[in-house]
Amino acid sequence: MVRGYDPDRPVPTEVINTALGNAIRAPSAGFSQGWDFVVLAKQEERQAYWAATTDPDDEPDAWLVGIKSAPALILCLSDEGAYLRRYAEPDKGWSDMDQARWPVPYWDVDTGMAALLILLTAVDEGLGSCFFGTPPEAHEDVFEAFGIPRERHLVGVVSLGYPMTHAKSQSLKRGRRGLDQVAHYGRFGRHTQD
Repeated sequence: MVRGYDPDRPVPTEVINTALGNAIRAPSAGFSQGWDFVVLAKQEERQAYWAATTDPDDEPDAWLVGIKSAPALILCLSDEGAYLRRYAEPDKGWSDMDQARWPVPYWDVDTGMAALLILLTAVDEGLGSCFFGTPPEAHEDVFEAFGIPRERHLVGVVSLGYPMTHAKSQSLKRGRRGLDQVAHYGRFGRHTQD
């Protein structure tokens, strides 16, 4: 997750399109494909996003200064209705669009997987990227600024750009949890396959 970018090197349009082309290959429940992506590659578009999500009277912290240098932002939106409609179709066997049938909001999960493919494409293309959230209290302003339909969910934002050299995150000192801690075989708490 890169948090500082070279603001003078724009992301080529073909790289953004490759990333989006990979994103739409993400799995989706029932092949519902309930996602949309709003690309903000022009300076005035990105400024509109930051104006909608930050207080101009607050002094920006180092994270915000770095992330605002990204020459491209991709807003990742999910469409719950696409899933509810799809699963009310005859081949799925449900006759209604009851949200309670869903154990988790797969529209958001699938959009997150699509965002991951954007992140992986960035790595393959020699770019840096970061997935981050938008404060809930700013969603309405973002939707207004970019004409986003109110029935969409703003799952997160991917920043893209050529990374600047930066200090490693202090969080990395925590270390990565090993398989002996996160893999459970046959039942929770059994960390070996025997």
